[in-house]
Amino acid sequence: MQKFDLKSEIASKSDLITHRGIISKITNGIITVSILENIHCDACSAKAACGAAESGVKEINIDDNAQNFELHETVEIVIKKDLGLKAVFWAYVLPFFLMIATLIIASNFFQEWLAGLFSLLILIPYYLMLYIFRNSYKNVYYFSIFKIPFE
Repeated sequence: MQKFDLKSEIASKSDLITHRGIISKITNGIITVSILENIHCDACSAKAACGAAESGVKEINIDDNAQNFELHETVEIVIKKDLGLKAVFWAYVLPFFLMIATLIIASNFFQEWLAGLFSLLILIPYYLMLYIFRNSYKNVYYFSIFKIPFE
């Protein structure tokens, strides 16, 4: 498992996506962090497709990296920007192109309404496969959690 550690790797702030959050639950070595609104989302080029930029409370589950965290503690969640953009690709961009390709191919063999239905139905096996392989994505898309000093 390749994990990102801010202390062992020098990265500029422009290479990172950061969110502040509050620890809402700690169970069995998994920390649940409720993400607060992020002012950095306004400047991000992927904010239209990113779920973290939307309003409302988002929760992220993070494996405990042997630090002593407490309930209701303010922390910072960090992920590399290129990993965030890859996640946007897998969740939004590739399914869109899959739908368009299915629509174009199916429209050559079927009526328009049926081709449209097939292009929508192709998303079911796609997202089902993403769900089945979700544990392998956990190893790739790793969030780091850090205490915020003096808060």
